[in-house]
Amino acid sequence: MEFDFEDKDLPQAYKLLAGLVTPRPIAWITTVDADGNVNAAPFSFFNVFGSRPPIIGVAPGDRAPGIPKDTARNIRRTGCFVVNLANEALAEAMVACAASLPSGESELATVNLETAPSATIRAPRIASAPVSLECTEWSTLEIGRNRLVIGVVKRLHVQDGILDPESLHVNLDAYRPIGRMHGPDGYTKTREFFTIARPD
Repeated sequence: MEFDFEDKDLPQAYKLLAGLVTPRPIAWITTVDADGNVNAAPFSFFNVFGSRPPIIGVAPGDRAPGIPKDTARNIRRTGCFVVNLANEALAEAMVACAASLPSGESELATVNLETAPSATIRAPRIASAPVSLECTEWSTLEIGRNRLVIGVVKRLHVQDGILDPESLHVNLDAYRPIGRMHGPDGYTKTREFFTIARPD
């Protein structure tokens, strides 16, 4: 099968790309608005893109054409955000934070999750998240109807037990991250793990 994203098949691009480019990590982003209200929302058009400096990219879709979601609006106004990564234990709470709530109403209150202060930025992190990345906005690009936020990671918080203190290797049994799959409700666990030796 072949699809023409320059013309007739463009309306199917989201469904096809979101279904086939999997698994994707999920950025469970916390931000604050001008009044200090905390917003939390998950986005799976997300990944890490470099390490010097450490940068991430996330694409929060618009609420309506040309109208940014609270996450993108808050990032633009405050210049900061936290990417919290979800594990199996937090999966349902993370998905519940995708609900559309009135601006200024915190999704975290609906799922009974607490925040913890960040070390370098105003936006708080989710206290129970296994991993949190404090980020500042480097740039927000608008490409057609896409909004791509590029962030610089300033601090990394990792729960005890996830990293080996000496090698910094990840203990997947302690971490158990989840990923986004196809369809509106598709997710995956990451318990099955294999290695393939890389050539010299």
